[in-house]
Amino acid sequence: MKRYRNILLGLSFLFTITNYAQKTVNQFVDPMIGSEGVGRVFIGPSCPYGMVKPSPDCTSSPNSGWLPIPKEVTGFSQVHVSGTGGGPKYGNISIMPFSGALDKIDQTSYRAEENVKLGYYETVFKENQIKTEITTGEKVSFYRFTYPKNKSKELKIDPGFFLGEEKIPDAREAQQFVGSQIEIVSDTEVKGYSRIRGGWNNGRAYTVYFYAVFDQPIAKFVTFKDGKFYPNEKAQFDSGKKTAALLSFGNSGKEEVNVKIGISYLSELKAKNNIEVEIPNWDFNLVLSTLENKWENLLSRIQLSEDTSIEYKKMFYTGLYHTMIMPVDRTGENPLWTNDEPYYDDFYTIWDTFRTSSPLITLIDSKRKVEIINAMLNIYKREGFLPEGRSGNDNGRTQGGSNGEVVIADAFVKNLKGIDYELALQAMLKDATVPPGGNEEREGRGGLMDYLKLGYVPYGTDRAGNRTIDYSYNDYNIATVAKGLGRMDLYNQYMKQADSWQNLWRADYENNGAKGFIMPKDKDGNWLDDVVFGESKIQKPTFKYTPVIIESPWYVCHWCVFFYEGNSWEYSLSIPHDIPELVKKSGGEKAFENRLNILFDSELYNVANEPSFLTPTLYHWIGKPYLSSDRIRTIIQKNFNTSREGLPGNDDSGAMSSWLAFHMMGLYPNAGQPYYLINSPLVAASTMKLENGKSFKITAKKMSNKNKYIKSAFLNGKAYNKAWISHDDINNGGELILEMDSKPSAWGTTILPPSK
Repeated sequence: MKRYRNILLGLSFLFTITNYAQKTVNQFVDPMIGSEGVGRVFIGPSCPYGMVKPSPDCTSSPNSGWLPIPKEVTGFSQVHVSGTGGGPKYGNISIMPFSGALDKIDQTSYRAEENVKLGYYETVFKENQIKTEITTGEKVSFYRFTYPKNKSKELKIDPGFFLGEEKIPDAREAQQFVGSQIEIVSDTEVKGYSRIRGGWNNGRAYTVYFYAVFDQPIAKFVTFKDGKFYPNEKAQFDSGKKTAALLSFGNSGKEEVNVKIGISYLSELKAKNNIEVEIPNWDFNLVLSTLENKWENLLSRIQLSEDTSIEYKKMFYTGLYHTMIMPVDRTGENPLWTNDEPYYDDFYTIWDTFRTSSPLITLIDSKRKVEIINAMLNIYKREGFLPEGRSGNDNGRTQGGSNGEVVIADAFVKNLKGIDYELALQAMLKDATVPPGGNEEREGRGGLMDYLKLGYVPYGTDRAGNRTIDYSYNDYNIATVAKGLGRMDLYNQYMKQADSWQNLWRADYENNGAKGFIMPKDKDGNWLDDVVFGESKIQKPTFKYTPVIIESPWYVCHWCVFFYEGNSWEYSLSIPHDIPELVKKSGGEKAFENRLNILFDSELYNVANEPSFLTPTLYHWIGKPYLSSDRIRTIIQKNFNTSREGLPGNDDSGAMSSWLAFHMMGLYPNAGQPYYLINSPLVAASTMKLENGKSFKITAKKMSNKNKYIKSAFLNGKAYNKAWISHDDINNGGELILEMDSKPSAWGTTILPPSK
């Protein structure tokens, strides 16, 4: 009887494990989606918003460190970013396993195979058959190196390596070496640091301290400095030269060497403490399962219906995953000032993330969003301005507006608690009233005085076109918060300034069948048909400026153009706070529909450009939400998939991925405003578990490839005729049922989305 009971218990346990595996959603995360092509996502293990991001560096060139096989691996460093454009950042504290003499610093190897999943990276090198496995904690990387039997076990630790190195001193967007240091503390411990400056944000020097611990003793070693090896010298101090150490664990004993590397931005001892607090054991699988559980807790807050295809589950959950890799939680690791407030870094950049990433975090991880905003306010209190972009403990770079305003307004209208909105309003007003000084790429609003005086940023100021548009929206965000705090004087002032985009609207300008565009204007109020081409101080050739031109050939400063990364066709539709006025200025609803059709049918639309993220939904404002749904489905089908090239542009800290995730659920935020547009979902049902303990479910009944239009809707059992839904309606819990049909209906065509 006991034997049968044990068999039953065993079967029960097996069933439980199998059932758990079936129900976990983290299994659908594929970190390789978007890793090749233009996506540039980070492929290694990371905790949610985790400070440490270990993965291979395939030369010093790529932003995220990784490149596909057959590219060589230079080493494995501990700090990376995800999905970014521009120059690389980080790639600090490189380690590399090898077998052989301790006589050369270059231990480059080639991968024979590679295996990547959430929380785990594995590769085997062709030359020496050494296997590397990586998982991670919040601030500690965990490596398991397995060497071939009877082969010697060596390891390089190189704090002199970093990404984006160039020989030109102070090269724009290149990282520059400042200093490094290394010391062998005992036969199982090495410590040191890497000090680097520059990179994408042209930032001041930052220091990454490390403490490495091994599970077996070092048999012999050499240290390295400035091209020379020093046998048996335990330390190489910082003298502005690159340092490293080569370690040997011999060829006896077990083939496996485990390494824990604690990282800190404060000190080597803090890095050691991070190991002791976070990963006191040597259980690789326990660290991995802990990491998987952290992600499962977050990702499972949205459950897709069981009939959702594996492909769609992978696209969706990987999208959520990419959204919550950055910004990075460095609370307790801030070297600039000391307090108990949250500190986050790697806002890379808010110009990209305010539209989709930030609202998605607000929806499913609102407590984290409160921390992030409080960290932004903490930066403002200590450094004078809200961050627009930030990396390596330094603000930079601005691309258009001062978009911390959008993030704050979005939290305010969605009633996030625990934020000092009076202080937040002060920070927003600082952006709107005080020029940032000499470096207008660092923070604040470049061209601010002209904007306040003229009502627009004139041509000749970098990014004058999109700055004018962005500042108009940022002023609307200020008005929103001011009104909610009872400051009607500020509300009236900034609502008026929110119309500033109209000062660059050239009403009579026609292009490709559409009329009215945002176009260049000089300080004297003259429209510019011809603009100067290039930056020569002597010859000043001009060219005809039209709405289809992207004005940045290789010899023109990428940041000095009228529209950053886009053209007037795209930006003239990027007025998220006043779309009814945009419709009117475009010639009315029929002309606006025609304009949108031209944009998409002529392939002038660019899904990879964040200012165009809202554009496919603009049909909602002319009472034709079914056309929005058509465009969105087509864009996703053509541009997103589960391949390594499955993202159509830089993921930009999850901006691209979160755009996809929202649309798959059938929702889309208009950031800074308290509602979501409703489109035809790509999944039959999605259920959000909200942090207030309630749930909100979206169900698309009878949905198929043919039945892709919303015929009618019911919110908590009552007929619902709006093609948009308030944040409060979602936050209060319940169910939105969408009845699907094979042809468009009158649903959602009469009550248009809100506007100013």
